[in-house]
Amino acid sequence: MFKFGIMEMQLEQLVPSNITGRDAVEGILNFDRSQLVCGLAKQGFQHIELGGDLGLFFPTAYEEKNIQRLSALKQNLDLSYTLHLPIWSVEPSTPLEPVRLGSVDAILEIMDAVEPLKPELYVLHATGALAAEFYRMDLPPAAKSLALKQFQGGAISSIQTILEETGIDSRQIAIETIEFPLDLTLEIAELLDLSICLDTGHVLAGFSGEAPLEDALTACFPRLAEIHLHDSLNYMKTGELGYGKDHQPLGTGDLDSKWLLDHLLKVNFDGPIIFELSLQGAQTSLSHLRSTGAIT
Repeated sequence: MFKFGIMEMQLEQLVPSNITGRDAVEGILNFDRSQLVCGLAKQGFQHIELGGDLGLFFPTAYEEKNIQRLSALKQNLDLSYTLHLPIWSVEPSTPLEPVRLGSVDAILEIMDAVEPLKPELYVLHATGALAAEFYRMDLPPAAKSLALKQFQGGAISSIQTILEETGIDSRQIAIETIEFPLDLTLEIAELLDLSICLDTGHVLAGFSGEAPLEDALTACFPRLAEIHLHDSLNYMKTGELGYGKDHQPLGTGDLDSKWLLDHLLKVNFDGPIIFELSLQGAQTSLSHLRSTGAIT
């Protein structure tokens, strides 16, 4: 029995297309995220991945009143939560030390706010947009390797501080396969005894390097704690990085989702499988999984 969940960051519900300026201000000031989470639960999703970036535009999102409401929902609706730590405006791997330390502080502030909810996992982008930019640069191999190792070192330092400050089990942090070399990501996890969140669309799109999804899955298995599930065109076929072509409903790209779930079933994977999709995209994806016989 797979534990399917969905991300809380539902743009069409947070920012309705017909909203007026006045309504937008009212919505921001009186934001009640429990209504959003409750709506997702009513659609059959018992696991919700909370969005650490929500507080960027909704300042009350992580205030105590909203956390208390989410806690009540968890108990009343038998929900479980994971938390996707902030990715917008944070750079936990940057060599610019004041920015790196500020990013750690921002992450710790969110973790402290959600502590009463007891999230099962904290999903972290160990490196940020700056590291991804250097990863894309046309640099001599030795220079690129040196730069990426420097970003890796910054990520290690940041995560060490997070572990020391929070005292949580290191396996509660799951670093995600993002736009950074898969082997360097796995090295961070090994060194600090972290978990891994395998993002299917990111790997297919080529963001983690020239690694077939099958190989990436095998490499991640010993530490695999969560799956981010969405479709993409396969970089290994197209030769083009899939910018804007990931985060698509299942069945619209190259992901063999039945193979993936069969493989997860064989190894008794019981972690959250999060649709990083709109509600409609997640529902379409579930229908696709049923049509292929991946689930009943």
